[in-house]
Amino acid sequence: MTEAEDRKPRSDEARYDPEITSEFAIPVGLDVPRAVGEPETTSEFAVPQGFQTPQPASPEPEGSAFSPPHTYSAKDAPAAFTPATGVPLVSLVKDAPWQDRMRTMLRMPVAERPAPEQVQRGEEEGPAVPRVLDLTLRIGELLLAGGEGAEDVEAAMFAVCRSYGLDRCEPNVTFTLLSISHQPSLVEDPVTASRTVRRRGTDYTRLAAVFRLVDDLTDAETHVSLEEAYRRLAEIRRNRHPYPGWALTLAGGLLAGAASVLVGGDLIVFVAAAVGAMLGDRLAWLCAGRGLPEFYQFTVAAMPPAAIGVAFALAHVDVKASAVVTGGLFALLPGRALVAGVQDGLTGFYITASARLLEVMYFFVGIVTGVLIVLYFGVKVGGELNPDAALVTNGRPLIQIAASMLLSLTFAVLLQQERSTVLWVTLNGGVAWTVYGAMHYVADISPVASTAVAAGLVGLFGQLLSRYRFASALPYTTAAIGPLLPGSATYFGLLNMAQNEVDKGLVSLANAASLAMAIAIGVNLGSEVFRLFLRVGSAGKRRAAKRTRGF
Repeated sequence: MTEAEDRKPRSDEARYDPEITSEFAIPVGLDVPRAVGEPETTSEFAVPQGFQTPQPASPEPEGSAFSPPHTYSAKDAPAAFTPATGVPLVSLVKDAPWQDRMRTMLRMPVAERPAPEQVQRGEEEGPAVPRVLDLTLRIGELLLAGGEGAEDVEAAMFAVCRSYGLDRCEPNVTFTLLSISHQPSLVEDPVTASRTVRRRGTDYTRLAAVFRLVDDLTDAETHVSLEEAYRRLAEIRRNRHPYPGWALTLAGGLLAGAASVLVGGDLIVFVAAAVGAMLGDRLAWLCAGRGLPEFYQFTVAAMPPAAIGVAFALAHVDVKASAVVTGGLFALLPGRALVAGVQDGLTGFYITASARLLEVMYFFVGIVTGVLIVLYFGVKVGGELNPDAALVTNGRPLIQIAASMLLSLTFAVLLQQERSTVLWVTLNGGVAWTVYGAMHYVADISPVASTAVAAGLVGLFGQLLSRYRFASALPYTTAAIGPLLPGSATYFGLLNMAQNEVDKGLVSLANAASLAMAIAIGVNLGSEVFRLFLRVGSAGKRRAAKRTRGF
């Protein structure tokens, strides 16, 4: 067999073998140079070989978000915009009380705040930032739980931080959450801490002690270390209430009796309202011991005074049953939370204000529920309660002034105020009712305007007393507004609704809401007027006792 014949069968075998034959097979005898396979990373976007691309410049060193870009030139910068009216200059008076100074700095931009003059110095070289923030949060927790306004709580927290040399601090206060952030410099990470307020209690003695602690921390001549501040804070937490439980129950009864006299009641009405309020207080304590929410506590506490008033109406006793019910409601109206909520709204803390006002609404609905249940069944069994009856209150001014002072005194006891402040708040309450009576009953001015003016004087005098005593203004204002609370308007609105006269009831309740808002706005306006025009209680006039350690 020749060489050509020997090659032919192999060619036919290659032609008809399906494993090695295809349309893309390379013909036999065709020499094709072996191509080097492309790398896996190549794609249609790859730069062709031999094409030179310009290399990017070296990256800029990592900087801060606050540093200007490299293309910025101060020489070629555009002209700064200034409003036509100019930029207002915020004045910071060094001799002003720490509340005013801290409040002013909180309202300033961070870059414009003056550097802190470190007052408190510890054993270490620099301040222990986590411990200072923890102390600040604990102080703010006691103030917020005691009913202090959000702006005053932030001012106190800011004062504590600056007293230990922490400059770039931003406190934030809501209804149940406290947080504070400290950034050492613009290029360092901030340190943030937070604390939740879960329990609230009314104890103005504890509130005053916390203010004294903050006052000492901000004083340049009183050096309080972190350990000393923690010790004093622990003592404040362990302090017992100044008044026992039986004194609080008795004070609640006397408050209701004094309120019933304010709306025209006599001695029998005084005793009946006092008994009803004390029964309601004991029932509320029983519900609290069983763990029921405050809504149900207010509902149960509102029932006994209303039941006594209905019982007088059913027995046809010649007394003012409306005055009994009205007096019982005075001890339950949440005036303190209402004033704090409106104050937070006026100062820009809208979330906290909304939460406080919602809390007031729930308490008020609880009171409405308890009274309406009793009044509804009283009307069904034949109790004759006249919602159109006018309570005579302008025939005995001296008795009413004495009743208003007794109401403020007992209110101060219920708020657990210090004994040294009870006399001042009693006098403040008497002045408030005197002004209200002179404007409304003598000058025939509308009750809303009269209430607003009287509450404004309460706020003004409260700020005056607090600056002289270097304390919070709440103990001098909250109890003094007690005689101005809209108890009678609330009762008549509920009575109209119980007798299916919803329109009249809503009108009366709207009047009560107007009076409550007038009280809150008047107190806040009086405080702001004092801060604007009067400079009392400067740092140079502090008492010598404040310059010693401890309290």
